[in-house]
Amino acid sequence: MDITIGFSTCPNDTFIFDALINGRIDSKGLIFTPILADVEELNSRAKEGQLDVTKLSYHAYGHVADKYKVLDAGSALGWGNGPLVVSKRKIYPDEMDDVRIAIPGELTTANFLMGIAFPGSIDKKAYLFSDIEEVVLSNEADVGVLIHENRFTYANRGLKLIMDLGEFWEQTTGMPIPLGGIVVSRQIPEEKQILIQELIHNSLVFAHENPGSALQYMKSYAQDMRDEIMLQHVDTFVNEFSLSLGEDGKKAVCKLLEIGSKKGLFPVPGDDVFV
Repeated sequence: MDITIGFSTCPNDTFIFDALINGRIDSKGLIFTPILADVEELNSRAKEGQLDVTKLSYHAYGHVADKYKVLDAGSALGWGNGPLVVSKRKIYPDEMDDVRIAIPGELTTANFLMGIAFPGSIDKKAYLFSDIEEVVLSNEADVGVLIHENRFTYANRGLKLIMDLGEFWEQTTGMPIPLGGIVVSRQIPEEKQILIQELIHNSLVFAHENPGSALQYMKSYAQDMRDEIMLQHVDTFVNEFSLSLGEDGKKAVCKLLEIGSKKGLFPVPGDDVFV
Protein backbone atom coordinates (compact mmCIF):
# COMPACT_ATOMS: atom_id res chain seq x y z
CA MET A 1 0.00 0.00 0.00
CA ASP A 2 1.39 3.41 -1.01
CA ILE A 3 1.14 6.17 1.60
CA THR A 4 1.89 9.86 1.03
CA ILE A 5 3.38 11.31 4.20
CA GLY A 6 4.01 15.02 4.77
CA PHE A 7 6.33 16.50 7.35
CA SER A 8 8.38 19.63 7.78
CA THR A 9 12.04 20.18 6.94
CA CYS A 10 12.78 21.02 10.57
CA PRO A 11 15.22 18.80 12.51
CA ASN A 12 12.61 17.38 14.88
CA ASP A 13 10.59 15.96 11.98
CA THR A 14 13.52 14.68 9.90
CA PHE A 15 14.91 13.10 13.08
CA ILE A 16 11.61 11.30 13.72
CA PHE A 17 10.98 10.12 10.16
CA ASP A 18 14.51 9.33 8.94
CA ALA A 19 14.41 5.61 9.83
CA LEU A 20 10.95 5.14 8.33
CA ILE A 21 11.65 6.98 5.08
CA ASN A 22 15.20 5.72 4.54
CA GLY A 23 14.57 2.03 5.15
CA ARG A 24 16.25 1.68 8.53
CA ILE A 25 13.20 -0.11 9.93
CA ASP A 26 10.76 -2.65 8.49
CA SER A 27 7.79 -0.76 7.02
CA LYS A 28 5.60 -3.90 7.09
CA GLY A 29 4.75 -3.73 3.40
CA LEU A 30 3.77 -0.05 3.36
CA ILE A 31 5.54 2.23 0.89
CA PHE A 32 5.90 5.81 2.10
CA THR A 33 6.31 8.73 -0.31
CA PRO A 34 7.60 11.74 1.66
CA ILE A 35 6.40 15.28 0.99
CA LEU A 36 8.61 17.77 2.84
CA ALA A 37 7.28 21.30 3.17
CA ASP A 38 6.85 24.25 5.51
CA VAL A 39 4.26 23.52 8.19
CA GLU A 40 1.81 26.11 6.84
CA GLU A 41 1.94 24.47 3.40
CA LEU A 42 1.24 21.14 5.10
CA ASN A 43 -1.66 22.76 6.95
CA SER A 44 -3.10 23.95 3.63
CA ARG A 45 -2.63 20.56 2.00
CA ALA A 46 -4.39 18.90 4.92
CA LYS A 47 -7.28 21.31 4.53
CA GLU A 48 -7.65 20.01 0.99
CA GLY A 49 -7.25 16.38 2.16
CA GLN A 50 -4.28 15.91 -0.18
CA LEU A 51 -2.07 13.69 2.03
CA ASP A 52 -2.66 10.27 3.61
CA VAL A 53 -0.53 11.10 6.65
CA THR A 54 0.83 14.51 7.58
CA LYS A 55 2.34 16.73 10.20
CA LEU A 56 0.19 19.76 10.89
CA SER A 57 -0.39 22.45 13.49
CA TYR A 58 -2.94 21.51 16.13
CA HIS A 59 -4.70 24.79 15.31
CA ALA A 60 -5.07 23.51 11.73
CA TYR A 61 -6.38 20.19 12.99
CA GLY A 62 -9.51 21.95 14.26
CA HIS A 63 -10.32 22.74 10.61
CA VAL A 64 -9.73 19.20 9.31
CA ALA A 65 -10.95 16.94 12.12
CA ASP A 66 -13.62 15.60 9.76
CA LYS A 67 -10.88 14.36 7.39
CA TYR A 68 -8.14 13.15 9.76
CA LYS A 69 -7.49 11.47 13.11
CA VAL A 70 -4.53 12.22 15.40
CA LEU A 71 -1.82 9.57 15.75
CA ASP A 72 -0.34 8.82 19.17
CA ALA A 73 3.27 9.12 17.97
CA GLY A 74 5.21 11.98 16.41
CA SER A 75 3.76 15.07 18.10
CA ALA A 76 5.59 18.27 18.98
CA LEU A 77 4.06 18.93 22.37
CA GLY A 78 5.59 19.78 25.71
CA TRP A 79 6.76 22.28 28.26
CA GLY A 80 8.95 25.30 27.54
CA ASN A 81 8.95 24.98 23.75
CA GLY A 82 6.26 27.39 22.57
CA PRO A 83 6.48 30.19 19.98
CA LEU A 84 8.28 33.40 20.93
CA VAL A 85 7.11 36.96 20.24
CA VAL A 86 10.10 39.21 19.51
CA SER A 87 10.91 42.72 18.33
CA LYS A 88 13.87 45.06 17.76
CA ARG A 89 12.81 47.44 20.50
CA LYS A 90 10.98 47.20 23.78
CA ILE A 91 7.24 46.99 23.14
CA TYR A 92 4.74 47.15 25.98
CA PRO A 93 1.50 45.12 26.13
CA ASP A 94 -0.68 48.20 25.59
CA GLU A 95 1.16 48.89 22.31
CA MET A 96 0.52 45.46 20.81
CA ASP A 97 -2.80 46.44 19.19
CA ASP A 98 -1.01 48.98 17.00
CA VAL A 99 1.98 47.03 15.70
CA ARG A 100 2.58 45.10 12.48
CA ILE A 101 3.04 41.41 13.27
CA ALA A 102 4.79 38.78 11.17
CA ILE A 103 3.33 35.32 11.76
CA PRO A 104 4.43 31.92 10.37
CA GLY A 105 1.00 31.17 8.89
CA GLU A 106 -2.71 31.70 9.54
CA LEU A 107 -3.31 28.08 10.59
CA THR A 108 -0.26 27.71 12.82
CA THR A 109 -0.61 27.17 16.54
CA ALA A 110 1.64 30.21 16.90
CA ASN A 111 -1.06 32.40 15.34
CA PHE A 112 -3.72 30.69 17.47
CA LEU A 113 -1.78 31.58 20.64
CA MET A 114 -1.26 35.18 19.47
CA GLY A 115 -5.03 35.50 19.11
CA ILE A 116 -5.51 34.37 22.70
CA ALA A 117 -2.69 36.40 24.25
CA PHE A 118 -3.26 39.57 22.20
CA PRO A 119 -6.83 39.48 20.87
CA GLY A 120 -6.64 43.10 19.71
CA SER A 121 -3.55 42.52 17.58
CA ILE A 122 -5.03 42.12 14.12
CA ASP A 123 -2.44 43.68 11.80
CA LYS A 124 -0.83 40.35 10.91
CA LYS A 125 0.90 39.14 7.78
CA ALA A 126 2.04 35.58 7.10
CA TYR A 127 5.64 34.82 6.10
CA LEU A 128 7.75 31.72 5.74
CA PHE A 129 8.86 30.99 9.31
CA SER A 130 12.57 31.20 8.41
CA ASP A 131 12.15 34.75 7.03
CA ILE A 132 10.55 36.31 10.10
CA GLU A 133 13.76 37.34 11.89
CA GLU A 134 14.86 39.27 8.80
CA VAL A 135 11.39 40.79 8.33
CA VAL A 136 11.59 42.29 11.82
CA LEU A 137 15.23 43.34 11.50
CA SER A 138 14.45 45.17 8.23
CA ASN A 139 11.46 46.98 9.83
CA GLU A 140 9.00 45.35 7.46
CA ALA A 141 7.20 44.26 10.65
CA ASP A 142 7.41 45.56 14.19
CA VAL A 143 6.94 42.19 15.86
CA GLY A 144 7.64 38.62 14.81
CA VAL A 145 6.35 35.27 16.07
CA LEU A 146 9.19 32.77 15.95
CA ILE A 147 8.99 28.99 15.73
CA HIS A 148 11.43 26.15 14.98
CA GLU A 149 15.17 26.95 14.83
CA ASN A 150 14.67 30.70 15.16
CA ARG A 151 13.83 30.23 18.83
CA PHE A 152 17.56 29.60 19.34
CA THR A 153 19.05 32.33 17.15
CA TYR A 154 17.00 35.52 17.62
CA ALA A 155 18.97 36.92 20.58
CA ASN A 156 22.27 36.69 18.70
CA ARG A 157 20.70 38.82 15.96
CA GLY A 158 19.73 41.59 18.38
CA LEU A 159 16.04 40.80 18.79
CA LYS A 160 14.28 41.10 22.16
CA LEU A 161 11.73 38.76 23.70
CA ILE A 162 8.26 40.25 24.27
CA MET A 163 6.43 37.09 25.31
CA ASP A 164 6.94 33.35 25.41
CA LEU A 165 3.58 32.11 24.10
CA GLY A 166 4.21 28.60 25.36
CA GLU A 167 4.75 29.91 28.86
CA PHE A 168 1.57 31.97 28.49
CA TRP A 169 -0.38 28.83 27.53
CA GLU A 170 1.12 26.80 30.39
CA GLN A 171 0.25 29.47 32.97
CA THR A 172 -3.26 29.89 31.53
CA THR A 173 -4.19 26.21 31.23
CA GLY A 174 -1.73 24.31 33.44
CA MET A 175 -1.08 22.03 30.45
CA PRO A 176 1.78 21.41 28.00
CA ILE A 177 1.48 23.27 24.72
CA PRO A 178 0.27 21.16 21.76
CA LEU A 179 2.14 22.66 18.83
CA GLY A 180 1.85 20.09 16.06
CA GLY A 181 0.86 16.48 15.55
CA ILE A 182 0.79 13.70 13.01
CA VAL A 183 -2.60 12.85 11.54
CA VAL A 184 -3.90 10.09 9.30
CA SER A 185 -6.73 10.18 6.78
CA ARG A 186 -10.01 8.73 7.98
CA GLN A 187 -10.29 7.05 4.58
CA ILE A 188 -7.42 4.69 5.43
CA PRO A 189 -8.65 1.43 7.07
CA GLU A 190 -8.38 1.40 10.85
CA GLU A 191 -5.89 -1.49 10.96
CA LYS A 192 -3.58 0.48 8.63
CA GLN A 193 -3.96 3.59 10.78
CA ILE A 194 -2.78 1.60 13.78
CA LEU A 195 0.13 0.13 11.79
CA ILE A 196 1.24 3.57 10.61
CA GLN A 197 1.12 4.80 14.21
CA GLU A 198 3.31 1.85 15.27
CA LEU A 199 5.81 2.47 12.47
CA ILE A 200 6.24 6.16 13.36
CA HIS A 201 6.82 5.15 16.98
CA ASN A 202 9.38 2.55 15.85
CA SER A 203 11.13 5.12 13.65
CA LEU A 204 11.55 7.45 16.61
CA VAL A 205 12.77 4.65 18.88
CA PHE A 206 15.38 3.74 16.25
CA ALA A 207 16.57 7.36 16.10
CA HIS A 208 16.96 7.47 19.89
CA GLU A 209 18.79 4.15 19.99
CA ASN A 210 21.13 5.08 17.13
CA PRO A 211 22.42 8.59 17.89
CA GLY A 212 23.69 10.28 14.78
CA SER A 213 21.85 7.99 12.36
CA ALA A 214 19.53 10.77 11.25
CA LEU A 215 22.11 13.57 11.23
CA GLN A 216 22.76 13.58 7.48
CA TYR A 217 19.04 13.55 6.68
CA MET A 218 18.52 16.43 9.11
CA LYS A 219 21.37 18.40 7.53
CA SER A 220 19.85 17.94 4.08
CA TYR A 221 16.92 20.17 4.99
CA ALA A 222 17.71 22.19 8.13
CA GLN A 223 17.64 25.97 8.00
CA ASP A 224 20.66 26.13 10.34
CA MET A 225 22.92 23.13 9.73
CA ARG A 226 25.19 23.53 12.76
CA ASP A 227 25.08 20.27 14.70
CA GLU A 228 24.55 22.01 18.02
CA ILE A 229 21.52 23.96 16.75
CA MET A 230 19.93 20.89 15.17
CA LEU A 231 20.46 18.79 18.29
CA GLN A 232 19.14 21.60 20.51
CA HIS A 233 16.08 21.70 18.27
CA VAL A 234 15.55 17.95 18.65
CA ASP A 235 16.07 18.11 22.42
CA THR A 236 13.44 20.86 22.64
CA PHE A 237 10.72 19.40 20.45
CA VAL A 238 11.19 15.62 20.62
CA ASN A 239 10.27 14.22 24.03
CA GLU A 240 8.09 11.68 25.80
CA PHE A 241 4.99 13.19 24.17
CA SER A 242 6.54 12.46 20.77
CA LEU A 243 6.75 8.77 21.62
CA SER A 244 3.18 8.79 22.95
CA LEU A 245 0.73 11.60 23.63
CA GLY A 246 -0.55 9.77 26.70
CA GLU A 247 -3.49 11.06 28.67
CA ASP A 248 -1.87 14.42 29.50
CA GLY A 249 -1.02 15.06 25.86
CA LYS A 250 -4.49 14.14 24.67
CA LYS A 251 -6.06 16.42 27.30
CA ALA A 252 -3.87 19.31 26.09
CA VAL A 253 -4.91 18.73 22.47
CA CYS A 254 -8.57 18.59 23.47
CA LYS A 255 -8.15 21.81 25.47
CA LEU A 256 -6.81 23.65 22.43
CA LEU A 257 -9.67 22.32 20.31
CA GLU A 258 -12.18 23.33 22.98
CA ILE A 259 -10.84 26.88 23.17
CA GLY A 260 -10.74 27.22 19.39
CA SER A 261 -14.26 25.93 18.89
CA LYS A 262 -15.62 28.21 21.63
CA LYS A 263 -14.01 31.16 19.85
CA GLY A 264 -15.72 30.09 16.63
CA LEU A 265 -12.44 29.38 14.83
CA PHE A 266 -13.56 25.92 13.75
CA PRO A 267 -16.40 23.46 14.43
CA VAL A 268 -16.54 21.43 17.63
CA PRO A 269 -14.62 18.19 16.87
CA GLY A 270 -16.32 14.85 17.44
CA ASP A 271 -15.37 12.32 20.10
CA ASP A 272 -13.13 10.22 17.83
CA VAL A 273 -10.17 12.59 17.49
CA PHE A 274 -7.46 10.00 18.24
CA VAL A 275 -6.56 6.70 16.56
